Amino acid sequence: MRRPDTLNRVKQLIVNADDFGLTSGVNRAIVELARSGCLSSATLMAAAPATEDAIQLAQQTPMLGVGCHVVLVDGRSCLDPEAQRAFSWIQNDGHLPATPGQLLRAIFASGITRAHGEAFLEAEAFAQITRLQQAGLTLTHLDTHKHLHQFPAILRPLLRAARRAGLRRIRNPFEPLWSRRLTPRVPAARRLEFGLLQLFRQHFHRAVADAGFTTTDGAIGVLATGSLDRALVERLIAALPDGCWELVTHPGYTDAALQQIRTRLRASREVEIDALGAVAAMRYVAQESASLLHFGSVPASV
Repeated sequence: MRRPDTLNRVKQLIVNADDFGLTSGVNRAIVELARSGCLSSATLMAAAPATEDAIQLAQQTPMLGVGCHVVLVDGRSCLDPEAQRAFSWIQNDGHLPATPGQLLRAIFASGITRAHGEAFLEAEAFAQITRLQQAGLTLTHLDTHKHLHQFPAILRPLLRAARRAGLRRIRNPFEPLWSRRLTPRVPAARRLEFGLLQLFRQHFHRAVADAGFTTTDGAIGVLATGSLDRALVERLIAALPDGCWELVTHPGYTDAALQQIRTRLRASREVEIDALGAVAAMRYVAQESASLLHFGSVPASV
């Protein structure tokens, strides 16, 4: 983890599954992988179709570190109906904007004051985090659906919400160049998008340090979302340098419930189950003295 007092560098790997709570098939895959030692962490959606199932499974799987997967787009608000009415972009049925572009336009480019937009982001994130805490979960960290906390305007209120809820660890959503270079079969437009988002990297580290949060040296596998297979997992682990890194994954079983959800990640989720079950890849971690841990395994910076 990136901490001010870290002097000795060793290899550490967090293997995290996003979308815990999305469907029962996603939940089952995450728990099976955790119990087999291939997965150390997951981030749970607070208002997804299978959230209650995921909470119960998390409580039965103590080896799995569980964080909050804050959903600000393509999901449902956790604010109470009265609070929702203060934010015009939340639909009457509680649905949030469908895409990051719609969210950013709604709260920062439509005449809404910056303070009002940030008030929503902080309130929504706090509501999602505390809903999981009130269900009895001790959360290890947080990240965001579609990595929206890359954007400074979203990161600031998210850090305030997390701090109010007692969290001090957050995903570093920026993928290092060495990992991106090892990732083939990615459209040029997606690579360009990733390159442009690197402009926010320095602001992220400064804001996280100023808030007293702990993070990693970077996330790997993000560029490969939708195409992460066994060969790439082994290649990334083989190239793992000293430091603490998070492998971001989206495993799951393709069932009828998943078919009903708007997502581009369907068949790829079962490919990732196979990838994370690659015994050779996990053995390589052990041979290289890389610790497999979750966010809660390392003390926070403050």
